[in-house]
Amino acid sequence: MIFWMRPSSHSYQIGPGPLTPAVRALIVLNVAGFLAAVIMPSLTVWLGLIPALVVERWWIWQPLTYMFLHGGVFHLLFNMLALWMFGLELERLWGTRFFVRYYLVTGVGAAATTVLLSLLPFAFADDIYRAVTVGASGAIYGLLLAYGLTYPNRIVYLIIFPLPAKAFVVIVGAIALYSSVTGTGGGVAHATHLGGIVVGYVYLMWTGSQFTSTLRSQWLRWRMTRLRKKFDVHPGGRPSGPDRWVH
Repeated sequence: MIFWMRPSSHSYQIGPGPLTPAVRALIVLNVAGFLAAVIMPSLTVWLGLIPALVVERWWIWQPLTYMFLHGGVFHLLFNMLALWMFGLELERLWGTRFFVRYYLVTGVGAAATTVLLSLLPFAFADDIYRAVTVGASGAIYGLLLAYGLTYPNRIVYLIIFPLPAKAFVVIVGAIALYSSVTGTGGGVAHATHLGGIVVGYVYLMWTGSQFTSTLRSQWLRWRMTRLRKKFDVHPGGRPSGPDRWVH
């Protein structure tokens, strides 16, 4: 998955630029959590998300702490890469406070979705109930949703295939939904991914005043750009006077 941003018609760059405060802090916390679990593997049981322990023993910290552990170097690397790629522009647009709140809400909401799915009377729920889930993927999928809604026509590469961000979000959401109800071991993580998308959408609609105004400003900016191209301004008429400029 590669993100390409095109800031002007004459140049290209990979990625959205240098780290913002919240993204930097989240990367540091995730790396620290990963290293701590490597040194003390028992932390995965204590801090990872195990629905059975949340329900039966009330280990209610797990829906928060699981986000800062990862199952391996590549798991950590890809999540942090996605956080950098999609999180920076959202933090710049929303501000650090709203960005952090959204990140935590989607991460915890994804965990709550996983716990609720584990209680359903279906075969796939048994695997989820006692499995360990770790990683920031629930919050990352929430960021993907927000990015797709905010920048729907930005190009995201799914492996080697260029797609608009809105199409990319639909595809990964459909994969998460299908895998969460048909997979066995893999369905555990996909249930969390699906939760991040659903909770992210609900939260954005609930805080609609801020989010809707952002979308409206993006649309108006696009419209103004189109109008400038359509109605270009040229000098004309007499050197001075009210007719100096014509459209």
